[in-house]
Amino acid sequence: MDLQLDRKTGIVTGASAGIGRGIALALAREGVHLAITARREDAARETAEMIVAAGGEAPVVILKEILDADAPAVIAETAMAALGRVDILVNNAGGSRPFALHTEETRWEEALTLNFTRPRQLTDLLIDQMTERGWGRIINITGKSEPEGINGAFCAKAAVHSWAKGLSRLVGPKGVTVNCIPPGRIMSDQIRRNYSPAYRKEQAETEIPMRRYGEPEDLAALAAFLASPLAGYITGTVIPVDGGLRRYQF
Repeated sequence: MDLQLDRKTGIVTGASAGIGRGIALALAREGVHLAITARREDAARETAEMIVAAGGEAPVVILKEILDADAPAVIAETAMAALGRVDILVNNAGGSRPFALHTEETRWEEALTLNFTRPRQLTDLLIDQMTERGWGRIINITGKSEPEGINGAFCAKAAVHSWAKGLSRLVGPKGVTVNCIPPGRIMSDQIRRNYSPAYRKEQAETEIPMRRYGEPEDLAALAAFLASPLAGYITGTVIPVDGGLRRYQF
């Protein structure tokens, strides 16, 4: 299927590994000229090399810590200067933050900044140039809504769901869609670090209908579709990619 993405432009944050890298590769293969952001130069350069090796255009690499106060402005300005416009924004940078019953305020502030405030701020800086052209795609990589305990990232991602739904109402008439993808168990360095092979095997066999953990490519396929003109009537949605792990109706 031709996703009609050739010559589009986009930003993928947190593109140095895992889901972000998978999405960047999927979009680049479809002809999107990308700016990719990351903290680690070696991993970011590796993603860039993989994009070129797969036949994509060499991406603009923006090395920036997303938690820095000036990160949204630096990313938006650098991408706009290099690409000329930004058609697609994938807010992927983030990370799990499991908390105890009583957790320091600084840790809450960091979790909310990383997982909600920075995506909102970056979107805010880029949305006007999308609405002015009458076309744009915002895709937020979020998280599950049934946490086992307190996790600052899940709380922040729930805020992203609410904000994205509201934003979709405002910019839909101007040709911009806003959607969220909460991953299930998608293989990444974080998954490998937090869950042993034995635990992953048992969970896959007992809780996931597809009987396996997902790969970044599984989620990237949906992200690329939502970024395309073919998905122009899909907005304000939260679409899990989890192999059936989520067991609730709504």
